[in-house]
Amino acid sequence: MEQVTSRKDQEQYWASRDQPYSFVSAKEFSEAFQSFHIGRKLGDELAIPFDKSKSHPSALSTEKYGVSKKELLKACISREFLLMKRNSFVYIFKFTQLILLASIAMTVFLRTEMHRNTITDGGIYIGALFFAIIVIMFNGFSELVMTIMKLPVFYKQRDLLFYPPWAYAIPTWILKIPITFVEVAIWTTMTYYAVGFDPNIGRFFKQYLIFVLANQMSSGLFRMMGALGRNVIVANNVGSFALLAVLVMGGFILSRDNVKSWWIWGYWVSPLMYVQNAVSVNEFLGNSWRHIPPSSTESLGVTLLKSRGVFPEARWYWIGVGALIGYTLLFNFLFTLALKYLNPFGKPQAILSKEALAERDANRTGNFIELSTRGKSSSERGKDSKTNSSARAPSLRMPSLGDANQNKRGMVLPFQPLSITFEEIRYSVDMPQEMKAQGIPEDRLELLKGVSGAFRSGVLTALMGVSGAGKTTLMDVLSGRKTGGYIDGRISISGYAKNQQTFARISGYCEQTDIHSPHVTVYESLVYSAWLRLSPDVDSETRTMFIEEVMELVELNPLREALVGLPGVDGLSTEQRKRLTIAVELVANPSIIFMDEPTSGLDARAAAIVMRAVRNTVDTGRTVVCTIHQPSIDIFDAFDELFLLKRGGEEIYVGPVGRHACHLIKYFEEIEGVPKIKDGYNPATWMLEVTSAAQEAVLNDNFTDIFKNSELYRRNKALIEELSAPPPGSKDLYFPTRYSQSFFTQCMACLWKQHWSYWRNPPYNAVRLLSTTVIALMFGTIFWNLGSKRNRKQDIFNSMGSMYAAVLFIGVQNATSVQPVVAIERTVFYRERVAGMYSALPYAFAQVMIEIPYTLVQALIYGVIVYSMIGFEWTAIKFFWYIFFMYFTLLYMTFYGMMNVAITPNHSIASLVSSAFYAIWNLFSGFIIPRTRVPIWWRWYCWACPFSWTLYGLIASQYGDLEDKLEGDETVKDFLRNYFGFRHDFVGICAIVVVGMSVLFAFTFAFSIRTFNFQRR
Repeated sequence: MEQVTSRKDQEQYWASRDQPYSFVSAKEFSEAFQSFHIGRKLGDELAIPFDKSKSHPSALSTEKYGVSKKELLKACISREFLLMKRNSFVYIFKFTQLILLASIAMTVFLRTEMHRNTITDGGIYIGALFFAIIVIMFNGFSELVMTIMKLPVFYKQRDLLFYPPWAYAIPTWILKIPITFVEVAIWTTMTYYAVGFDPNIGRFFKQYLIFVLANQMSSGLFRMMGALGRNVIVANNVGSFALLAVLVMGGFILSRDNVKSWWIWGYWVSPLMYVQNAVSVNEFLGNSWRHIPPSSTESLGVTLLKSRGVFPEARWYWIGVGALIGYTLLFNFLFTLALKYLNPFGKPQAILSKEALAERDANRTGNFIELSTRGKSSSERGKDSKTNSSARAPSLRMPSLGDANQNKRGMVLPFQPLSITFEEIRYSVDMPQEMKAQGIPEDRLELLKGVSGAFRSGVLTALMGVSGAGKTTLMDVLSGRKTGGYIDGRISISGYAKNQQTFARISGYCEQTDIHSPHVTVYESLVYSAWLRLSPDVDSETRTMFIEEVMELVELNPLREALVGLPGVDGLSTEQRKRLTIAVELVANPSIIFMDEPTSGLDARAAAIVMRAVRNTVDTGRTVVCTIHQPSIDIFDAFDELFLLKRGGEEIYVGPVGRHACHLIKYFEEIEGVPKIKDGYNPATWMLEVTSAAQEAVLNDNFTDIFKNSELYRRNKALIEELSAPPPGSKDLYFPTRYSQSFFTQCMACLWKQHWSYWRNPPYNAVRLLSTTVIALMFGTIFWNLGSKRNRKQDIFNSMGSMYAAVLFIGVQNATSVQPVVAIERTVFYRERVAGMYSALPYAFAQVMIEIPYTLVQALIYGVIVYSMIGFEWTAIKFFWYIFFMYFTLLYMTFYGMMNVAITPNHSIASLVSSAFYAIWNLFSGFIIPRTRVPIWWRWYCWACPFSWTLYGLIASQYGDLEDKLEGDETVKDFLRNYFGFRHDFVGICAIVVVGMSVLFAFTFAFSIRTFNFQRR
């Protein structure tokens, strides 16, 4: 039915052979149905209004949801609790991370090193409190990723009226509250008395309460950001921006007295301000800070609070508590609203080819416009029409193999037809612990038990069996894709022992998952594959001709400019992806092609199109093997031979299929007790049914034994023996190099693809540059002209605060947002590397190099805006140092994010691992506690922390040579040396170290990509 209504396939069903064919449109079919007696009867029935009195009372639902609100809430709570149990690794990791950070904080701010004599001593305590707030708030950041990961399922269930958004939102919030209590308890009990905060037990519990509320507030904020962002990259950028705004306006980085009048509203709106005020008041109005220092009329605690712009009244603790409860409720309410009213960004929508669009218009209007074939002469177009008409044969099978050989397609480049034989292949894995626990004594579980066979050129072989029979396992073993397990047996390529490195050059593997770079076009994907996999002696003109021929062979010409996209999100449909996967392997000009379930997930017409492409490939003389799961009659009829496995990895039929499966049916019907196939029944389905384990039990026989005693088995053995001997005058496969292209060409090709991938990825690059611009303008207006003020120590702290916030947040944003991009490309890298396209280093080189120009633009945007608005000294050398340190900081942070993806299995774990280091680097950056006040046993880490080198370079280059007087007749230069330990003559060393950090992280990324393989097969 699908083919009859398709312009491409309709002609084969034309009944009136004496009349010329003319296309019958869907509109004509519709009109014919309406004039047919069934259509007229249906129309008459629908014209009569329905009598509602005749309907059953239960026929229409009166409630929007299936159960009561109470039951809905119980169901959602139960599911959320189950998800939390299943995701316990994240919570255990967060607890472990908190214990580690608390241990570090305890030993850095150890009470024996902490004094209460001066305002400077108090500043260290404020730094300890600020660090605690940052850790508690950042601990909620994982909510953002987890929220986004669950959104696709939520949107589907919301639209199908499973439950209202509030029933989903409330458990997400409420069930996390006990986790918050445990997290904050870990932090407060470990650090409060060890650091030496005020020993009053009441103040201990008040600090605990404010941290619990701060954690709940930040979790609510990140949940809301996730629901508003709906995309990992966008939400990470927006979330980082929100946290930055909250942090800068919190009162620690920039004191209240220095906040500009146009930003004072930001100070009052920032939730962090209420946390900072509450914890500061709770600590510094305690007994430990009541003493009045010399030449002062107020207690040290009150003086300290006033110097930092904190309100010194005790009521500000309870104002903070009220504000945080209000913010928690507000953020969770906005989270619920976002869930209710927002929809996912991009709905899964396949690319519509020009042909399909023209056909759709023709069906609507009745007029069809013939599409011109771009760049082809009239003779070539004539040839196309012949090709298309030949492809319209009712069966997918060509008339005969002999006829096909007369007119082989896809032969611009010659290739060597090769066969593959295998004998007694056994594959086993270590016995799973669950099975050992059930009493199984063996150490290994055997998945393939001595299978043998031969795949020949020009023959399409189906590899079939029930689920768990070992179809994909056998294909992975033969193609050399297995990364673990134990393999025994002999594999030969045209009589010579298989060598995996040379085999990768003459074989192709079409994976079931259709993995491709999402931001390149169909044509570019093929150009890239051909560039890296064809022999270097193929010139570019021949290569282009070959690509064009493959595109025609696999019917991809209408889609040549379409972006590939992400599966299920955008870009190509499943069927179009399958054809692209086949084409990407074909342009390598392989002799042997393996295809893993090429028709899975496709409708009948899409499967027919894919199988037509597969059949065209076989008819070029190549060896093609497909695993296939319950094919239709037509698709099964396209195969020449069948390799049938039963559960446990044993062959039960290896031989020809025959026209309409006649040979296969004859073999099984001759076995005593096997029921005959019914007329019109699918032979593939019948075959799987009659060879099932249940049928074996009924027959009290073993199909493997029956096959091994058959004439067919003996013929196969003879064929394997014949093909295992090298043909006279033949030579073993030999290539002078492992890869077809030189290292330089590999680098250029990888860089070319990365260039297009980055250029066409606005959610990553455009959002990154836009958010950098917004942050720069925000910082410029917040810290307006503060760089020119050098009268008080607080002025230096404020300038350093602007640098600290930029380094921490834009750097962390870069590291976080690059991770999903690299994670997607890494899955493509695994496929391309095992296909022998390139080594790991060219890929790593391209991934590293493509970041350099984008990061430079980002650093220039930020540097120029902020430097001019904050009002730093306009000298060429100082401006250069500012841009230099910002650029290499953003660069090493980007490389750090990439490195974390390379050393972890996925980007979720990468973000968890990297976040632990952000907190530690934040502590040792030199802003929260200067290096001179860090205990001697931790001071070494100040030299190992990348952020501390950046801040050293930025501050020392701007202020390290100034002789301006601060309060107390101390010069800026002396203050930096005495308080921070910064010297102007050390700037050059700082520059070398930040460049070294970039090189170190880039090298570690390259080494990890080359060494670690997290793809398990």
